Amino acid sequence: MPDRNPTAAPSDPSPYFQGFTPARPDPLTSGFPGVAPGSGLALPPETGAGTGAAMPVDLSPVGMFMGADLVVQSVMLLLLAASVVTWTIGLLKALQLGLALRRSRRLLGVLTDADSLTGATRASLALGGPERSLLALSLDEIGRSATPALPHLIRPLDSQKGLLERLSSVLERMESAAGRKASLGMGFLATVGATSPFIGLFGTVWGIMNSFIGISRAQTTNLAVVAPGIAEALLATALGLVAAIPAVILYNLFSRGATGYGATLRDVSSAILRLVSRDLDRGALDTAALEDARTALLRRD
Repeated sequence: MPDRNPTAAPSDPSPYFQGFTPARPDPLTSGFPGVAPGSGLALPPETGAGTGAAMPVDLSPVGMFMGADLVVQSVMLLLLAASVVTWTIGLLKALQLGLALRRSRRLLGVLTDADSLTGATRASLALGGPERSLLALSLDEIGRSATPALPHLIRPLDSQKGLLERLSSVLERMESAAGRKASLGMGFLATVGATSPFIGLFGTVWGIMNSFIGISRAQTTNLAVVAPGIAEALLATALGLVAAIPAVILYNLFSRGATGYGATLRDVSSAILRLVSRDLDRGALDTAALEDARTALLRRD
């Protein structure tokens, strides 16, 4: 007797599935972990490590640098070099300006307390530094302007004014030379501070373009695939800021220091001119003694 149980499975189920089309995967739920296999939902064709994308294992700054594109690596190396040079210049300029300001202020104190140029020159022998060249050049100009027949530089008023004008010109030239020397390296700091953020931004834009290219090739927007490339790109911007911020701060500090140094040198020049004018009025400008003092100054330098 044939089995007419309706719940019995047929021996060949294929006729029952002829013309049946499986349901397409739901795009709102596909690709999520926890979707059971065989539920009618399909995973994306390539996810995670199956995409073949080169994801760096080490996401530290060094690891991101090693995994970055060659152009981005070049930008990072350039910014690192600029940062190293910035701190080197900062250390050297701090020592240079600090010593120069201290020497010039000590020399200004000696000139302010002196009653004559000869006494100021002798007192300045105990001081060091190139700031004494202002005194040496002043003494040299006085020696050239002296009358060989007179032991003292006693001249009419017009001639005295001419000497003071020549001394003022010589001192201004020395002030300009000292200011240029104090400003060495400032241009590099200004350049680094102004251009480093844009150089870092260029590396970031380049790295993000490479990330988008990788996304299109992997055909996935999985965060595990996208995030490392964007992090590498943003590292270039971070390095640009690391190089630019100290450069701007140091530039502002040293600009004020150089301005203060130049103001102190102008005060030194004014003090020298006052001493020369005082000695000329008293008729006590002994050129022979000043020449000996100038020789002693040059010997000490």
